[in-house]
Amino acid sequence: MKILVIGGGGREHALVWKLAQSSSVEKIWCAPGNGGIESDAECFPLDLNDVRAASDLAAMLSADLTIVGPEIPLVGGIADEFATRGLTLLGPSKTAAQLEGSKIFAKKFMERHGIPTAAVYGIYEQAVDVYTDLCSVDWPLVIKADGLAAGKGVLVTSSPDEATAFIDRVMERKEFGEAGRRVLLEEGLQGDELSFIILTDGKNFIRMAPTRDYKRAYDGDRGPNTGGMGAYSTDDLLPAELEKKIVETIVRPTLAGLEKDGTAYRGFLYFGLMLTQQGPKVLEFNCRLGDPETQAIMMRVDFDFAQACMASARGELSSVQAKWAPASSVCVVLASKGYPEKPEVGEEISGLDAEGRVEAPGKVFHAGVRREASQYYTGGGRVIGVAASDQDLSSCRRVTYSTCSSIAFDGQHYRSDVGAPTKVGGRAAVEARNA
Repeated sequence: MKILVIGGGGREHALVWKLAQSSSVEKIWCAPGNGGIESDAECFPLDLNDVRAASDLAAMLSADLTIVGPEIPLVGGIADEFATRGLTLLGPSKTAAQLEGSKIFAKKFMERHGIPTAAVYGIYEQAVDVYTDLCSVDWPLVIKADGLAAGKGVLVTSSPDEATAFIDRVMERKEFGEAGRRVLLEEGLQGDELSFIILTDGKNFIRMAPTRDYKRAYDGDRGPNTGGMGAYSTDDLLPAELEKKIVETIVRPTLAGLEKDGTAYRGFLYFGLMLTQQGPKVLEFNCRLGDPETQAIMMRVDFDFAQACMASARGELSSVQAKWAPASSVCVVLASKGYPEKPEVGEEISGLDAEGRVEAPGKVFHAGVRREASQYYTGGGRVIGVAASDQDLSSCRRVTYSTCSSIAFDGQHYRSDVGAPTKVGGRAAVEARNA
């Protein structure tokens, strides 16, 4: 089997790393890849917005399977383009990808099919109408830009001033462009978050190892929202009764709703959940694997992941049995100075060998990395994901943070509380770490 992976971040590096471990995989390519992925797969340049160029590349390479990592090509209709050319791709159709591409589409879908989610105060196309309704909502409040905004289009706040400033940025100054043309106001849910991800062929599914991610930039869940600053996985996150409730009240109704709507879905489906006192509720859908959840998940895969992906793409997932290593895993993101608002790039990265690896036992997944000869430089906001797997969470954290301390670039920062014990009602607040 020859596989093309679309994307160029830490998630895609983790996918390439795990796929390469399959005895059924002969060749792996990645497009566009990055400076670190180049050590593990042959990389080709690619504009992620150009789905026709992606299909041309897959055809040229005679790829047996293409796996899409990021949301942009999925929302842009890459699955439809591949289907018209008879090319095998793992990922949902353009219509199905609107579950992520439009928060309003997703909310209406959930309401239509009775999937538990936060109550909606309103959907707006004019900033003045939002300002008026801010006087009558309950706090905390969630404000969502309708379209894709790289993880930065959602605000959870208890401050009217903060809410007003966010609406000004999104709708009047148009910081997110067309993605902020419409916004959604909904109630703020209380509880613990959980990332519940499945691989499905539209009817059958297998769940990925349970994970919890960290969206805020700094320790104690402070600072702006990001694309994700870390994640951990342990079976303790998902007791059997909770898993059963999520499957019966959320997962199966979602798959049934997609089928009822005539919307084909093959690929990964991410349920961002809030575990409230009333039960699990959906915060958001993603139509692909999360980042950095993928890095933590891949550390625990104990089955032929490549074969499972192919089975899903072919509609044959019923024959696959997922097995997860009885261990825990952690991934911590090393970010550039200024991330997420204005990351500074071009800084030399020390602590990596010529292949972009480290001597420590932790695994390094490259994201925003540029390579020149044997030297590596920062090329994006989230630069590196350091991951480890061990028998218990505390051991994982020791290995991961030991590896983090061995890598350095000017201005780097990372959270020091990923996987740390939490207080009742939320994560413990501690000082942010700025390395």
